Amino acid sequence: MSVSALSPTQFLGSISVLLQVASVLGVLLLLVKAVQFYLHRQWLLKALQQFPSPPCHWFFGHKCLQFQGDQELKEFMSCVENFPSAFPRWFWGSKAHLAVYDPDYMKVILGRSDPKANGVYRLLAPWIGYGLLLLNGQPWFQHRRMLTPAFHYDILKPYVKNMADSIRLMLDKWERLAGQDSIEIFQHISLMTLDTVMKCAFSHKGSVQVDGNYKTYLQAIGDLNNLFHFRVRNIFHQNDTIYNLSSNGRLSNKACQLAHDHTDGVIKLRKDQLRDEGELEKIKKKRRLDFLDILLFARMENGNSLSDKDLRAEVDTFMFEGHDTTASGVSWIFYALATHPEHQQRCREEVQSLLGDGSSITWDHLDQMPYTTMCIKEALRLYPPVPGIVRELSTPVTFPDGRSLPKGVQVTLSIYGLHHNPKVWPNPEVFDPSRFAPDSPRHSHSFLPFSGGARNCIGKQFAMNELKVIVALTLLRFELLPDPTRVPIPLPRLVLKSKNGIYLHLKKLH
Repeated sequence: MSVSALSPTQFLGSISVLLQVASVLGVLLLLVKAVQFYLHRQWLLKALQQFPSPPCHWFFGHKCLQFQGDQELKEFMSCVENFPSAFPRWFWGSKAHLAVYDPDYMKVILGRSDPKANGVYRLLAPWIGYGLLLLNGQPWFQHRRMLTPAFHYDILKPYVKNMADSIRLMLDKWERLAGQDSIEIFQHISLMTLDTVMKCAFSHKGSVQVDGNYKTYLQAIGDLNNLFHFRVRNIFHQNDTIYNLSSNGRLSNKACQLAHDHTDGVIKLRKDQLRDEGELEKIKKKRRLDFLDILLFARMENGNSLSDKDLRAEVDTFMFEGHDTTASGVSWIFYALATHPEHQQRCREEVQSLLGDGSSITWDHLDQMPYTTMCIKEALRLYPPVPGIVRELSTPVTFPDGRSLPKGVQVTLSIYGLHHNPKVWPNPEVFDPSRFAPDSPRHSHSFLPFSGGARNCIGKQFAMNELKVIVALTLLRFELLPDPTRVPIPLPRLVLKSKNGIYLHLKKLH
């Protein structure tokens, strides 16, 4: 019988039956989900039973009681002091990570080959794709091996000039602002580090700092950083469909598109340049390839070149990591030096004795500023650019104190917690560069601003070189002074940021 032949009463009856069936199916689905929730929670409770934690809500976890907003790091550090080595941190009733901040624990985990926790890092995939940061196993190994030559010291040496050119452009701008009210330095530094990455890794000819279009890209990166942080902590936003329908999801998709438009433009421009025979001759003379050129000329083990998707993923990854983490590191280093003028002056005197007026800085100078390097490292200890990373155990693990975890548990390596752990660093909140004096003993895994093990930061030497050049050239031209009315509030994101910016007074030196 066709629908049109049904009487109104029969039609309404059919609709009613369908609604009842849908309701029953909905209830059954909820019951299945509730059972899954309960069973996984029980498994987690058993897996983590050897590790005490602060009290938390059975459904909302620690979120409703602690680790909220401005107080997240403060609350976390109270747990570091109260729970030796590690504690379970519950995000909601069926999701928890074991947060670790003990160097022996760090050494065990970083010495293994556990993958990045997919439940966390897959949320980054729409933005940076599956490049070096998100890949695991053999694909990660292939990409790492392919890109390692881009960070050979023969490649890094000439980058010092590019770095210095970008830094001087920023410092010239600061000279026009010096003597005025305090300025928010992170935005200036972020533009400068992006300029440096574009010149060094992507063969960019112009200057990012004089082209206002790049501020849109930086804003998109800032938005994605925050949106990722909030999504990880929201149980309802783990589902892609629900998230994409939310206001945060729509904002994230828009920011991703802006970021992709930028990287697509960088790739296209370089491809166009490589059609010029003169450009190819320059590459042959260099003998080694820059980051993007390695990707464009790469051949995988099967003989195929990188797909456009893989190419963009690596460019998106390094574009973000190469500028944002460095900008965070520089900003916090400057804040630390501004609030400790005696150490700032000692660094300045060291740099002046080495460089004079700073008109020329070379690769060879970078190993001749030991005290400045100690201050940089101490600032990175206090303010690690990447506060934490997450692994998912692929096999059971037993730690040196005898406590163990089964396969499948997610472990957060809290670099911020490690660097502020009073059992590792006495008086951890005190800025004390002597901790990094050449003869100072310390645990091999007590200082990890660039992570550690096989998956350490591939660009760590590039970053340390840039930090030294930036600090040296800046201290030659400015005295950095804090703004006591605007004390920065550290926020743990993918990259350590300040809720209210980082404001400093700049006093031009004569």
